Amino acid sequence: MMKRVEAIIKPFKLEDVKEALSEIGVDGMTISEVKGYGRQKGHSELYRGAEYVVDFLPKIKMEMIIEDKDVERGTQTIVEAARTGKIGDGKIFVSDIEKIIRIRTGEVDSEAI
Repeated sequence: MMKRVEAIIKPFKLEDVKEALSEIGVDGMTISEVKGYGRQKGHSELYRGAEYVVDFLPKIKMEMIIEDKDVERGTQTIVEAARTGKIGDGKIFVSDIEKIIRIRTGEVDSEAI
């Protein structure tokens, strides 16, 4: 069985997380630049003397498929590499994958990763 691991992290932590995952054998991933907020609720900024609220903060969304046996190590690696100890460090979501198909070869599931 395989899992989809989605991690929402601070943008400046991307290289650290990518390198740490590569060291444990997680090579394939999809990266998206996203915006969002959680408990930190954005922040206020000053622009030309006027204060305004920035609701959505820039984040990076990493998506990877990891075999069940490696999920705990993979998620722990993300936590260690992405943590700054400050609010807004992010979240990790783990969900089941029913099927994977490699379009080029037709390989299925773990052969398709």
